[in-house]
Amino acid sequence: MPGLLCMLCATGYWNNRAHMSNQSPENINSNFFQGLYKEIWRKEIPNGLTEAEVDFIEEIAKLKKGSTVLDLMCGYGRHTLELARRGYGVTAIDNSEEYITEIENFATDEKLSIITLQGDISSIKFPGIYDAVINMGNSFSFFNAETIQTLLQNIYSCLNSNGTFIINSWMIGEIAIKNFQERSWHYIGDYKFFSESQFLFHPTRIESNHTILTATGEMETLKGIDYIFSFAELEMMLNTAGFKMDEVYFTPRKRKYKFGDSRAYIVAIKQ
Repeated sequence: MPGLLCMLCATGYWNNRAHMSNQSPENINSNFFQGLYKEIWRKEIPNGLTEAEVDFIEEIAKLKKGSTVLDLMCGYGRHTLELARRGYGVTAIDNSEEYITEIENFATDEKLSIITLQGDISSIKFPGIYDAVINMGNSFSFFNAETIQTLLQNIYSCLNSNGTFIINSWMIGEIAIKNFQERSWHYIGDYKFFSESQFLFHPTRIESNHTILTATGEMETLKGIDYIFSFAELEMMLNTAGFKMDEVYFTPRKRKYKFGDSRAYIVAIKQ
């Protein structure tokens, strides 16, 4: 076994999954990326976006050969895999066994330096020290303020000095209020996606019921909650955990955010 371990390290490939059984059952978002939506999410990502976002992560976090990145709620691994293909060591965490298995298969086939963890990021002890932590695709809004504060403290603890934390979200208060719709529907490939939403308070959040219809008549219903924090509230939580909110961008090409933009890339630096 020691000889095998040395061989894996020499080839640059290391893959290890820890199964975590302490997923928070009270968070209804835990099961959102299952069933039909697990595949629909892929169709929502425009061509070229992943590569542009990884360019952004590389530049903003000043990554260099040997840098390590923690990808929180990594989904099917679009950032994890692209970062690993560029030579970085990546730890990928998601609560979906299917997504994690998919990442592991790519890592095995391509001999990529990826460690995988399956479980809820709000209760996992992060296993290393990283140069950058990323949370992309709006999943930061899945947690309430108390959980977010604990999560930020854990992220702070696992970052190197002056390490970078990047959040991608379209549920920041200034964005969510401007774009909120009680009812909406649109096509995603061959799927019809209907949503009915309520903007609620105490805590501020959007609760949504989603219905997915396939071309063959299959139907799936989902419920989700996005907790809404203003930029000021988020900055205060980051500061409390020891971060400085360094900048907010609208695009991964570093166009700075301005009011009315539909999403944000928030950059925080460990102080």
